[in-house]
Amino acid sequence: MKAFSSLKTVIPLLLLFCTKMALGQIEPNVFLYEEQTEDATITHELKVDSGYLIYTKFKQQPPEFISTVGGFYTLENDSIKVKLEFNSDYEKNTITNVAMGYTAMGDDLTLNGNTFKAVPQQKQDLDGQWLFATRGPDTGQERRGEAQARKTLKFLLNGHFQWIAYHTETFRFSGTGGGAFSSKDGKYIENIGYFSRDNNRVGAKLDFNYEVKGADWHHTGKNSKGAPMYEIWARRD
Repeated sequence: MKAFSSLKTVIPLLLLFCTKMALGQIEPNVFLYEEQTEDATITHELKVDSGYLIYTKFKQQPPEFISTVGGFYTLENDSIKVKLEFNSDYEKNTITNVAMGYTAMGDDLTLNGNTFKAVPQQKQDLDGQWLFATRGPDTGQERRGEAQARKTLKFLLNGHFQWIAYHTETFRFSGTGGGAFSSKDGKYIENIGYFSRDNNRVGAKLDFNYEVKGADWHHTGKNSKGAPMYEIWARRD
């Protein structure tokens, strides 16, 4: 493992603990910490679900994406160890594994002296992890999935969403975006809170239709250019 002593500056406040644990995992939730600097507020967003976590930082005013990392974690004694699937700063720091200690404070998390507050439970139809499979409609065409190194992941939990495009072998990071979402009665809405490719997209509201068929999420509507869009996402176990 490489340069853990530098993680406080490279990937601060990465990992977490919750008082409700089962089978070596942390109870799924989203945790937020607002860091106040001289010229901006930096939001630290930590999402955890089923042995997987994503940690993202972004500024609110003016909007600016900072970084994101994510991967599979295990609990070992007083530390959490993470094998990263993606690291937006990989070209700068080449970090693929991290291990850090934790403390707990009720349902919230205290990391490096900062309190990450748990968001209220807001269960919705599309909560969970999804991998991009193919363009629709489904006519039996070849699909991307867990076996492929090139992935696009969508992570939705308690009203927070994030998509990440990455390559697990080369660690090439292609982009991410996230914010708030709602999914109800076939209508899926995203409110963009950060976008690595274009900070000017922050604040946009995107409306789509959705239908869950078996383990697939059929996602339809219009893309950012107004053209028809049909995507199929497969639930990640």
